[in-house]
Amino acid sequence: MRVLFMGTARFAVPSLEQLVAQGHEVVRCVTQPERPQGRGLKPLPSPVKSAAQRLQVPVEEPDALRDAVTAFQECHPDVGVVISYGQLIPPALLQLPVHGMLGLHPSLLPKYRGASPIAWAILRGEAETGATVFRLNERLDAGELLGRRAVPIEPRDTTPQLSERLARLGAALLLEGLGQLAAGTAQFTPQDERLATYAPKLTKADGRIEWAKDAVAIDRLVRALTPWPGAYTTWQGRLLKVWQAVPDGDGTGRPGEVLATSADGVAVATGQGRLRLQDIQLAGRRRMSAQEFLAGHPIHIGERLGGDQ
Repeated sequence: MRVLFMGTARFAVPSLEQLVAQGHEVVRCVTQPERPQGRGLKPLPSPVKSAAQRLQVPVEEPDALRDAVTAFQECHPDVGVVISYGQLIPPALLQLPVHGMLGLHPSLLPKYRGASPIAWAILRGEAETGATVFRLNERLDAGELLGRRAVPIEPRDTTPQLSERLARLGAALLLEGLGQLAAGTAQFTPQDERLATYAPKLTKADGRIEWAKDAVAIDRLVRALTPWPGAYTTWQGRLLKVWQAVPDGDGTGRPGEVLATSADGVAVATGQGRLRLQDIQLAGRRRMSAQEFLAGHPIHIGERLGGDQ
């Protein structure tokens, strides 16, 4: 099929690769313009642009999609595919391909519509999540369903780890859906609006650790918000980012109080149980294991993290 592909984030790359590998003609790859990134604020290509160039697929980076509809129309696409593009698709473009626009979303729609479904599934302690292929309409992630597939969320999954699995799963699911469209056997099912939940974009403020919560909930926060926006607290008035932690049994103390330190980590009291910090990063410094950190920055038993909360 002739495919108009729209994507930006790394999550979309396996689908683009599989479309090309399976013989679909990607007539145009549309991605967000290069943005300044990193400390040097150097403009860098999106992961999808880098993949498209490697696969020799023509790429466009329009500032406004509504101004590019005519150009896309000239590609005569059979179907559009939208994955982690980062912008709502205008109505004129939704109707352009013969079979409309398909989206791939990393959740079991209608659960977790929105920008951060993987992180929110981990945050809320879901046992499973999945990938969904659906037909786009003018509402956010609300179109008719073509296919869904579930996967378990493993106990130590982080957002990047789960995202990688869902990206591969979603690519296979997308190819199945395109095959059904080509064969005329595709069946679309309306979403049940009563089951809809939302996964809004996370902000830096969402990463602040509230030590009064239980250790399991804080552990989920750390895993869900890695790498962005990151879970953090304060130590001696300085921001301390927590990259990796694990619930560490029972413990008594004020929430945020340091109960023990060792090469295995920094044990901190929470509202229920204690949490062992394994990888941490002080503002302006590099990420370190707890053992490395303690060698140069002694944390004393009885000190309180997040004491300014």
